[in-house]
Amino acid sequence: MQAGFAMLCAGSVRQKNVQNTMLKNILDACSGALSFWAVGYAFAYGGSNYESNDNKVTFIGGENFFLDGLDTNETVFWLFQFAFAATSATIVAGTLAERCQMVGYLLYSSLLTGFIYPVVVHSTWSGVGFLSFTIENPLFDTGFVDFAGSGVVHVTGGTAAILASIILGPRKGRFHDERTGEVLGEPKKIEGHSPSLQVLGTFILWFCWYGFNPGSTQTVFQHGNIASIAAATTTLAAAAGGISALCLEVIYIERKTGEATFNLTTALNGCLSGLVAITGACAYVDLWASVLIGTLSGFVYLASSYGMEKFHIDDAVDAIPVHLCSGMLGVVCVGLFATKANLQEIYGPDFDHEGLVYDFSDWNLLGSQLVGLLFIIGWVTGIMTPFFLTLNYLGWFRADPLEEVIGLDISYHGRSAYDQGEIPRLEFTNFSKAKGKKSERLQEIIRKSSMSARENMGGTEDDNVFNGNDDNIEESNGMPYGISEDEFELSR
Repeated sequence: MQAGFAMLCAGSVRQKNVQNTMLKNILDACSGALSFWAVGYAFAYGGSNYESNDNKVTFIGGENFFLDGLDTNETVFWLFQFAFAATSATIVAGTLAERCQMVGYLLYSSLLTGFIYPVVVHSTWSGVGFLSFTIENPLFDTGFVDFAGSGVVHVTGGTAAILASIILGPRKGRFHDERTGEVLGEPKKIEGHSPSLQVLGTFILWFCWYGFNPGSTQTVFQHGNIASIAAATTTLAAAAGGISALCLEVIYIERKTGEATFNLTTALNGCLSGLVAITGACAYVDLWASVLIGTLSGFVYLASSYGMEKFHIDDAVDAIPVHLCSGMLGVVCVGLFATKANLQEIYGPDFDHEGLVYDFSDWNLLGSQLVGLLFIIGWVTGIMTPFFLTLNYLGWFRADPLEEVIGLDISYHGRSAYDQGEIPRLEFTNFSKAKGKKSERLQEIIRKSSMSARENMGGTEDDNVFNGNDDNIEESNGMPYGISEDEFELSR
């Protein structure tokens, strides 16, 4: 999954931010593994045997820290669950791309995988949480039902993403004129640099989803029929989501502009929305219902994506519409379309409820799903809002405006991800308008840009591009790599 997210995010950002975005995906895997090993698994599943726990319902686990006391089979289970935790954290990487500091992101990733996400898991999947079906008196006699994580994984990550995006703010020039600060009549589209990487990432994710959804049976040999249903519904929902999102946007744009435009990114995100929406219901619904869920997810994705623009919420990869909004749809669809036969095959004959479309008098399952959804959103909001505000107050969250203009690759990693083909040349002879530390910082960023391009071409520091003087830069033709004259003037 991490490879898919990395390729999708890398293709969705501009060239000047590719390395930074992919490193954050790597950090999700690294920090997530360590956090989930040290405390996350213990908070999620520690003490999850209901009978040996004296039939007590607990809010958070308190055993098996650093995986102490786990046997081999349970260690394998930790590895599988770590993949879910890392996925939930990675959702935010795309949303905050091109403007988030490394330190702030690393702290966020560790907190979510080590504490926020595990509490959600313990409440729903552990067997002793207050939303679990297996406790003595489950909520509304059904508990919260989420087979592979539409709510547990995707709504958790999506809620963190929208909170972070609101607090962090949009990318420069996305909704406001960079010179006057006035609101733009039409939001500026900031296109990703590589549709090829976006397609590659989407197909990798689609393939890996078969490990998540059918794999959540945990043993195909004993539950092959459940796994086969999950695989089929996963495929159909993804296909329906891609088609519905693409066709709906074509109709909308044709009515608005008079010319039909087929947007590749819309189709890709439609497929991912279908995958997210079916994740929670993949083993509970019939095939026709999976097609309907996928179709609805395409509509939900488009409506929420355009709605975010109206409210000036910036998401570099549309992760919020895909994961939060489609995840919420998936949780609700369990309460609408889950069949009693499928639920009983998984949870046993004591599960005596089904989706609302099969029995309009049975609101138990839908009611439980809504309560679980409110709990996830409320829990994540209550913890992450003050956390992100604190990061922002300390100056650890938003990248410096100069770093954002020149690109986070040069600013944080010292070089571009790509060979630019020519040495960048600078046309301004002095920094009279930028004095003190700001002038020094701007010159340092430009020096890194020049050196990076020189290295890509095999040049040396003796190449006469940047003369190293703190007061001026040699006059030449062109602009620093990756930025326009307006951006350069604005950054000064």
